Amino acid sequence: MIKETLEKIEQISEKTLSAIKESVDLDAINDVRVKILGKKGELTAVLKTMGKLSADERPVIGAKANEVREAVERAISEQTAKLKSLHYEARIKSEAIDVTLPGKRMRSGRPHPMSIVLNDLKEIFRSMGYTVVAGPEIEETRYVFDMLNTFEGHPARDESDTFYISDDVVLRTQTSSVQIRTMLENKPPIAIISPGRVFRRDEFDATHSPVFNQCEALVVDKNITFADLKGTLETFMKRLYGDSVKLRFRPHNFPYTEPSAEVDLSCFKCNGQTPDSGYCGFCKNEGWVEMLGAGVVHPQVLRNCGIDPDVYSGFAFGMGLERITMMRYEIDDLRHLYENDIRFLKQF
Repeated sequence: MIKETLEKIEQISEKTLSAIKESVDLDAINDVRVKILGKKGELTAVLKTMGKLSADERPVIGAKANEVREAVERAISEQTAKLKSLHYEARIKSEAIDVTLPGKRMRSGRPHPMSIVLNDLKEIFRSMGYTVVAGPEIEETRYVFDMLNTFEGHPARDESDTFYISDDVVLRTQTSSVQIRTMLENKPPIAIISPGRVFRRDEFDATHSPVFNQCEALVVDKNITFADLKGTLETFMKRLYGDSVKLRFRPHNFPYTEPSAEVDLSCFKCNGQTPDSGYCGFCKNEGWVEMLGAGVVHPQVLRNCGIDPDVYSGFAFGMGLERITMMRYEIDDLRHLYENDIRFLKQF
């Protein structure tokens, strides 16, 4: 019995030391250690049979087992140190830097064109005494539609135009909801702009997107007239686009303003003159580009917000940030603003 046990221990020793020497990574060494010295390891299993040996045989087997254990642990320690050294040397070689190579030029980031225009827009309106206000993108229909005189049956409330979360909750189609919240929470005088994302069921093409950015403005005070609206828009447009720009107001209809108007901007490219090519793709030879909607706040909207229309009046307007950005930089396709093409963005 003792002879067989000693032979088995010797076989385990030879096999284990050979496996350790052939190990090429630390995981392999650990697998050998567990297989031999672990709770269910081969050497441990042999030692569990010592109870069957006589009192004279046990010290012999115990001494041999301890000798093998020490040899295995010493081999594991040496091979581990060797592999760590090789790994460190390989890492040094792989991460070596050739100081004779020319340096790599680091490209710095640049503001997105819409960020540039939005910052300019905020600065212009702040200089005129406006406050920048934000509101939730997921909004109740009463703020988006009902309190703005856009009642049931209006085309804007149709599911083909609006993203509904429930019957009474939508992804806001305009930031006018921020104006309603502001009038409910504050007494006049009020002068705010409300930039933010809005959502509509539009196809993504050169001029439309289901997600886009809008900036609306609201002024409520005593004796506010359409003339104040016109003067404000002319001041804003001239500061954004230059003194040569011209505005045109066309009658229109919005349920939340009366009177209402569409506002056009003179074309930068052709300035209303037929170009040499015979066609201006920017304004389609009309000489004007539609920019925004505006008007005097409807008296009923003021009443809905607890403001007496016999004492106060106001004006409001809303514009797409993408559109005013495209006009400023003569961009002919809205998709350029979202595709993150470095060749396009680095121009700004």
